[in-house]
Amino acid sequence: MVAVLDNPTAVRRAAMDLLARREHGRIELSRKLRQRGAPAELIEPALDRLAEEGLLSEARYLESFVRMRANAGYGPLRIREELTQRGLSRSDVEQALRDSGFDWSEQLRAVWQRKFSGSLPSEPRERAKQGRFLSYRGYPLDMIGRLLGGRD
Repeated sequence: MVAVLDNPTAVRRAAMDLLARREHGRIELSRKLRQRGAPAELIEPALDRLAEEGLLSEARYLESFVRMRANAGYGPLRIREELTQRGLSRSDVEQALRDSGFDWSEQLRAVWQRKFSGSLPSEPRERAKQGRFLSYRGYPLDMIGRLLGGRD
């Protein structure tokens, strides 16, 4: 049975159900509620109230997202891009990355170690392959160069 989101209580309940599963950003939560059939005039007041009560927090969402993606082996460039595509402000994203406490060079080394068994490339072709993989994962080229050049 599909829930009808035609009153403030139903919209709030649907939003809280989504927030109970994981943190959401305001834009993402609004989009999901619209997809479930909630009218825009009911969504915004419900989200404002959830934010006032501390149940909806962009800061918690950013912290959670950065931690989840970094633990999955992604670098700061990829995480930054994913968050800006989700409609979050660039300054908030930068602050979340700074506050995350991750040592990105250590993260890079761990990802490289897992994927390539810690063997430095001896041929240009292998170096390019490793570099492409790490770049795709979202690590800066200067960090990749230092790692693959044995200077890290």
